[in-house]
Amino acid sequence: MADQAGQSLLDPGRPALAAEYDVALLDLDGVVYTGQAAVPGAVTALAAARKAGLRLAFVTNNASRSPSAIAEHLTRLGVPAGSADVVTSAHAAATLIASRFPAGSPVLVCGAIGLRLALRERGLRPVSLAAERPVAVVQGYAPDMSYGLLAEAAVAVRDGALFVASNADATLPSPRGPQPGNGSMLAVIATATGVRPIVAGKPEPPLHAEAVSRTGARRPLVVGDRLDTDIEGAVRGGADSLLVLTGVTSASDVVLARAGQRPSYVAADLGGLLELRPVVDDSLPGLFRCGGWTARRAAEAGPIELSGAGAWIDGLRALCAAAWSAGQVTGAMVERALRALGPAG
Repeated sequence: MADQAGQSLLDPGRPALAAEYDVALLDLDGVVYTGQAAVPGAVTALAAARKAGLRLAFVTNNASRSPSAIAEHLTRLGVPAGSADVVTSAHAAATLIASRFPAGSPVLVCGAIGLRLALRERGLRPVSLAAERPVAVVQGYAPDMSYGLLAEAAVAVRDGALFVASNADATLPSPRGPQPGNGSMLAVIATATGVRPIVAGKPEPPLHAEAVSRTGARRPLVVGDRLDTDIEGAVRGGADSLLVLTGVTSASDVVLARAGQRPSYVAADLGGLLELRPVVDDSLPGLFRCGGWTARRAAEAGPIELSGAGAWIDGLRALCAAAWSAGQVTGAMVERALRALGPAG
């Protein structure tokens, strides 16, 4: 069974994913770390994946921090990384602008140091005033964003500067729950000018293309915790993806994922990189088996039943295969099956 993107949960059992792909394009928050702490098991899993020959790159929509700062954070956590291993939406935004304007062109930066560094790397000149007649305005998240800078950006966009956003995430995670992200802050300039930005970050193609270009990946595996950014970005970029359930996406979310946001593989955590590729047997009509679990879809619009025992992630894989086998399912159709998974459902 393959979804509309040509991806499948039913590939025959083969070596671990770490041996099947050349580069893992890993999201960070909710995948490798949460805040300042590593996700449980992530450090060990990534070390083992590297030992198996998988190269690691860290791809983030966060444009506020420099690659070196992110690499230092990873290294402190026990995941050795250099700045060359980190690809941010600031890189993608700078590449997008540099493809349209000559070197030395002024670009008004409405964001943090990460954007300024990325622009300089591409030969562009960061500025802060509309009076310098910037060819573009690039906006990324900055916790200390001032009204004055937003006003300068709005003036420049109104005067014809290209409007580019590093990403359009409406929220970002924090210890106190979701906080306004760059997508929320973009609304200030968009509302004032009537101009919507070109977005460089996930799920738009520029960041995925930037990551592939910088790593030289021939067969990348996108690894993330969000359906609407990581997984959709992989689908749109034509890459396989692994969804890990250590971040914002729940078992229910992935079962109900719409076409275009369905991962190639689902795992509890980054340990999934080291597991043998799962097998979901759909040789009998309406039945989907994985491990000790069986998902049964008796009717097109009827409920999906799940029975069996064993690793709950295998039950989820069987349930996903059944749910994605024909059309879109509703929460009511999988409610009982999700309960059968126990606490994970």
